[in-house]
Amino acid sequence: MSESAKRSLRAGLRWTSLRLRLVVVFALVALTAAVSASGIAYWLNREAVLNRTQDTALGDFRRQMQGTAATLPVRPTKDDLQSAAVRMASSSPGYSVLLVDERDSGKPIVGYSDLDTFTRVNVPDSLQKQVSRKQRLTSGNKFEYHLFWQRTKIAGKPYLVAGTKIIGGGPTGYMLKSLDQEREDLNSLAWSLGIATGLALVGSALLAQAAATTVLRPVQRLGDAARKLGEGKLDTRLVVSGTDELADLSHTFNRTAHSLEKKVADMTAREEASRRFVADMSHELRTPLTAITAVAEVLEDEADSLDPMIAPAVHLVVSETRRLNDLVENLMEVTRFDAGTARLVLDTVDVADQVTACIDVRAWLDAVDLDAERGMMVRLDPRRLDVILANLIGNALKHGGSPVRVAVRTEGAELVIEVRDHGPGIPEDVLPHVFDRFYKASASRPRSEGSGLGLSIAMENAHIHGGDITAANSPDGDGAVFVLRLPRDAEELAGPDRSHGTDGTDGTGTGTSGAQGRNEEGEAT
Repeated sequence: MSESAKRSLRAGLRWTSLRLRLVVVFALVALTAAVSASGIAYWLNREAVLNRTQDTALGDFRRQMQGTAATLPVRPTKDDLQSAAVRMASSSPGYSVLLVDERDSGKPIVGYSDLDTFTRVNVPDSLQKQVSRKQRLTSGNKFEYHLFWQRTKIAGKPYLVAGTKIIGGGPTGYMLKSLDQEREDLNSLAWSLGIATGLALVGSALLAQAAATTVLRPVQRLGDAARKLGEGKLDTRLVVSGTDELADLSHTFNRTAHSLEKKVADMTAREEASRRFVADMSHELRTPLTAITAVAEVLEDEADSLDPMIAPAVHLVVSETRRLNDLVENLMEVTRFDAGTARLVLDTVDVADQVTACIDVRAWLDAVDLDAERGMMVRLDPRRLDVILANLIGNALKHGGSPVRVAVRTEGAELVIEVRDHGPGIPEDVLPHVFDRFYKASASRPRSEGSGLGLSIAMENAHIHGGDITAANSPDGDGAVFVLRLPRDAEELAGPDRSHGTDGTDGTGTGTSGAQGRNEEGEAT
C-alpha cells in the first residue's frame, strides 16, 4: 500500500475526519428518515388491520344479535341461550359468543359457544357495566343500549371483547375475537420495515462513501500537493478536471505554486549572486591586502624611528589593516557556510590538550582558568573547535571581566565546554541577538574592533558538528556564560557528506578572530 493510501486510510479512520463525519451524517439522516417512514407505515398499517378486523367482527356480531338473540323468548332457558350462542359463533368470522339473561329477578342464566374459550371472567368489569347501563334517550340518542368494545389481553394474547344488550328486553351478548393472527401479521410487517431500514442505512453509508470519495479525492490530491510544496518541490502542479468549485481551487493552487516557484527562483538567483559577489570580492581583496599587510608590518617595525607625529598614524594603519584582513577572512568563511561547501576534517583529539593549545598560542594562559581533565577523547574537527574556542574565550576576555573560567566535561554522548567571565553580563534585550551577524547593541556606536561575525562563525562551526552554543547570564549575576555542546563523535551526526575535509584551509577561520566582540560592539559586558 502506498504512503498516500495509508495516509488516506488513517485520515478516514479519525473521528475528526471529514469522510467519517460525512458518512455518519448521511447514516443519521437516512436512519432518521427510514425510522420515521417505517414508524408511520407501521402505525397506519396497524390501525388499518385492526380497524378492518374489528369492524368486520363488530358488524357481524351486531347482525347476529339482531337476527338470532333478538328472536329468543322473553324468558329463555339455558338451552335456548346455549343453542343461540353456538349458532352465532358457528356463523361468525372466528369469534366466541356469550349470552346472558335472567330467568327470574337476580337469577342469571348464561349460554356459551365454547366454555373453554370464553366465559364471563374474560369480560372486563368496566365493559360489563357500560353494556348494562341504560342510556338516556335524547334527540341525539335514540337507543337505550349501544354496542361497546374493548381491546384486552388474556394470557398474554391480544383479544377484542365487545358487548351489547337487546333493546326492549332480551339477553345481553358478548363476543371474544382473537387478534393473534393480526399481531403476527404486524410483527412480520415490523420485521420487513426493520430490514428495509437496515438496508436504507447501509445504502446511505455506501452513498456517503461514494460522495465522500468523489468530493474528498480532489481535496486529498490538493493536500498531497500542498505537502509536497511545503517540502520544497515547487514544481508540483494539480491536474485540473471539471468546472466546479474544486476545479477553481485547483487552478488557484497551480497559479500560486507557479508564482511561488518563480519568486523562490528569483530569490535564489539573487542570493547566489550575492554570495558569489561576496566570495569574489573577498578573494580579490586578498592579494592587495597581503601586500598592504606586508608594508604595514615593515612600517610597524620602523615606527619607533619615525617622526612622533607620524607614528600614531602608522599604528592606526597597521591596526586597521589587520582588522580588514580578519574581516575578509571571516567573510570568506561565512560564504562557505552559506554555500554549503564547508566540510569537517575529523580527528580524534584530547579535549584538554586542544583547549590548552588554543589558549597558549594566543598568550591567554595568565587570564584564563582551565578546568579540564586529560584523557577526554572526542572525534571532531580540531581546527573548527579552535575557531569556536578562540571566539568564545577572546570575546569573554575583551568584553567580560577576568578571570575567564573554561570548564570542560562530558554529559552522556555530548562534550560540554562552558566559558564564563566575570563582567556585568549581557543585557536581556541583546541576548537573543548575540549570534546574529553584524548585530549592534547600540546603533549610535556602529564601530568596533571586531568584524561582528565571530560569534556567528562560532555558531556555524558548532552546527556543522551537530552541536549548538547557548548564551546566558550567570544566575548569581556575575558575568555571562557561553555553553558549547558538541557530540563526542561528530561523524555520527554530521553525516558522511559533511565529515571529510578539503585542502586543509576550509573552515579553519582565523586564530585572531577570537578577539572579536560580542556582535554588540562591546556594550554588553
